[in-house]
Amino acid sequence: MYENKKQALASTRVFYMRLFRNLFVATLILTFCLLIGVLGYHYIAQIEWIDAVHNASMILSGMGPVAEVKNFWGKIFSSAYALFSGVAFITNIGFIIAPAAHRFFHRLHVDERIDMDEE
Repeated sequence: MYENKKQALASTRVFYMRLFRNLFVATLILTFCLLIGVLGYHYIAQIEWIDAVHNASMILSGMGPVAEVKNFWGKIFSSAYALFSGVAFITNIGFIIAPAAHRFFHRLHVDERIDMDEE
C-alpha cells in the first residue's frame, strides 16, 4: 500500500491523499459504530432517541455513560458496546495517524541512506 524503504518518499500530494482517504474511512467506521450504539441503546436498553445518541456518543469517545440503563439486556448491551467502542476508537486513531507515522519513519530511512552514501 505504501512505498517501502528502498523507494523514494511519496510526494506531498500523495501523502495528503492518503491522509484524506484514511480520515474518510475512519469517519465512516465511527459513524457505523455510533449507529450501532444508538440503535442498541434505543431498542435494547429502551432509551429515548436523543438520550441514545448522547449516550452512544459519550461511550464511543471514551467519556463514559450518561443515561441510566435499567433492564438486564440493556446492561449487557451497554457493557459489550463499551468494550467494542474502546477497541474501535483506538483502532481508528491508529488508522488516521498511519500515513503520518509511515512518512516520518520512511523519511528517517531515506535520511539514513543518504548518510550512508556520503561515507
